Amino acid sequence: MKICITGGGTGGHLMIAQALLEAVVENGDEAIFIGSTNGQDQKYFKVNSLFSKVYFLETTGVVNQKGLGKLKALFKVFKAFLSARDILKKEKIDATYSVGGYSSAPASFATLSKSIPLFIHEQNAVEGRLNSLLKPYAKRFISAYREDSIIKGYPVKKSFYDNARVRSELKTIIFLGGSHGAKAINDLALNVCIELKKRGIKIIHQAGENDFDRVKKEYENLKIDVELYGFTKEIERLISESDLAVSRAGASTLWELTTNGVPSFYIPYPYAAGDHQYYNAKFIVDNDLGWCEREGDELADKFLEILDEPLEKKSKALMEYVSSDVAKQMIEDVKDYINKKDSK
Repeated sequence: MKICITGGGTGGHLMIAQALLEAVVENGDEAIFIGSTNGQDQKYFKVNSLFSKVYFLETTGVVNQKGLGKLKALFKVFKAFLSARDILKKEKIDATYSVGGYSSAPASFATLSKSIPLFIHEQNAVEGRLNSLLKPYAKRFISAYREDSIIKGYPVKKSFYDNARVRSELKTIIFLGGSHGAKAINDLALNVCIELKKRGIKIIHQAGENDFDRVKKEYENLKIDVELYGFTKEIERLISESDLAVSRAGASTLWELTTNGVPSFYIPYPYAAGDHQYYNAKFIVDNDLGWCEREGDELADKFLEILDEPLEKKSKALMEYVSSDVAKQMIEDVKDYINKKDSK
């Protein structure tokens, strides 16, 4: 089987692509990638990738554009669509898996135009506009949040399963604001760090590159020792060392923390499209797997209230909730579909 994996723009989509790629290779099959020249696609897959071929087409997001900008973005998608058709034909692709994001549009439409089976993974609790548009034409629509999804769970890198452990004692807290940082999370960390020091709790903090200098100076003024980063590629290790996380609720990070068994206090990004980060976190809270609070003046008080809550029950429940072979199931489902199709 030769599969095309498409999508990206942001790290969340690309982490799913990476998990699916690992499952394809482990299964002895081959995958190519079609993404965008914009966003983070090239950063992830341009070099040192397990993909047999990678293609980056010139596209940008359409939804957030206005007027002439929207027309220009649509024209780029159309040109990329024509290029994607040629790529799918040249590579003799059996199926395409879209992981969402604006990068997925050209290859997804090209797939449908050539009557190649299209499979979709929706990463958020609120469906993206492109995925909603393509959904009726897809052979599968997989989501960790939907009861009618034939595969439950969320594909993450194998290392998050390999390093998973039950948290029973609060020794280390990680504050995750993402590569660009999150001021609300940074301010929360600075507001509670003295109390955490009193309790003997180690602080790991990814403050983001834009806010790194301010946060570093504040910690120094408060005389707080902290493992502080602007941006780091060591997130997997840092998460595995932590017993509690404070994080935005982007789907990729949320499910990496869930998979690794880290109870988490989520502070959704308030301006996310469709408020999807809140609904991602609400899913966790509704299943009694973690906590969620909106940004606000009482955030520090609400966070400190949970520090005395037992971690072990939630940590065990998180690990029991996820399956280690979600990506494998997704790829095997594609293969089964193709085999049944070919046997007819």
